[in-house]
Amino acid sequence: MGAGHEHGLDNIRHEKPLRWALALTITFLVAELVGAWLSNSLALLSDAAHMGSDTLALAIALAAVRLARLPPDARRTYGYARMEALGALANGALLFLLAGWILWEAVGRFLTPHPVASGTMLVVATLGLAVNLVSMRLLKAGSGESLNMKGAYLEVWADMLGSVAVILGALAIWTTGWSWIDPLLAALLGLWVLPRTWHLVSEAGHLLLEGVPHGIEVDGVRAAMESEPGVASIHDLHLWSLSSQQPLLSAHVDVAEGVDPDVLRRRLSALLRERFGIGHSTLQMEAARCAQPVCGEHAHDENEHDHPHAH
Repeated sequence: MGAGHEHGLDNIRHEKPLRWALALTITFLVAELVGAWLSNSLALLSDAAHMGSDTLALAIALAAVRLARLPPDARRTYGYARMEALGALANGALLFLLAGWILWEAVGRFLTPHPVASGTMLVVATLGLAVNLVSMRLLKAGSGESLNMKGAYLEVWADMLGSVAVILGALAIWTTGWSWIDPLLAALLGLWVLPRTWHLVSEAGHLLLEGVPHGIEVDGVRAAMESEPGVASIHDLHLWSLSSQQPLLSAHVDVAEGVDPDVLRRRLSALLRERFGIGHSTLQMEAARCAQPVCGEHAHDENEHDHPHAH
């Protein structure tokens, strides 16, 4: 089955758990906002803000999954696979804003403490934890396959830990009466989110900048290709990804004298597919005697393209 078809099936498989997680999150967001208002808890309000960001993150992830399933067209010949990275980048930006708001509010609460209804805070946070655990269960499988799903999963995971922290804080306030525990927990939650958010944004940026796919080394690919009988040398080698699951390669191959370039191209394509998981490669075959910089400037009607897993 072609890579494009597999990618489409992955998107369909990811869409259903995203819909369920989004429905659960929206339902509980309303309840948590009411609980935060009744209890006057900043930690619970910050957890509700996390839940709100979860709602937006899941909506973005769901939209990205649906858009990525659109076929290539005359304007976008690679399709919409990059929506995965754009969705993850949007979620990362949202998490940064959320963490900043929580830290700002926490400072204000430290300066001007507010009484907290720890009982209401405890009940609502416990229900929130249950919702987050169910959502995490729904999203876990896809988080290892898609950067977009990973962003959604990270949002829910952060909110799950936030719910745990709010529960512990509610118990501590109930026992001690120390209301300053509430903004302290909120500040810790904001700080906890930042490094994980940076990692997500870095991954999305790496993909959008057409960086080398994770788990693949350029030197290793070059060495493997040059070790194939009939290859004189490899130059203009490029590796990038459309999405976290779609690595691509292009290269100029200097073919040794007497070697059939078409046969060699097919062997190299099979090597790239089987050893490195690169199912979409574009190889330009050139005579070894032309292995000079000027060779890259000749007409492209000599290009040999191999798309064994075309979209």
